[in-house]
Amino acid sequence: MPGGFVLEGLLQPTHLIFILLIVLILFGPGKLPELGKGLGKGIREFKDALRGGMNGSTEKKVEEKKD
Repeated sequence: MPGGFVLEGLLQPTHLIFILLIVLILFGPGKLPELGKGLGKGIREFKDALRGGMNGSTEKKVEEKKD
């Protein structure tokens, strides 16, 4: 299909295995737990920031309605 989505098959299982293998070779098995922990912490903080932003905006709207 011309003009189609170029990255259509990017995250197939075979590709993910190759990506994980390359990461393992680059960082080694000892560094992977630290990378996973850092990635998880970053994602958790990002989600908390999004929730905090949403909660903060709704609290502002409630305060504005009260005034």
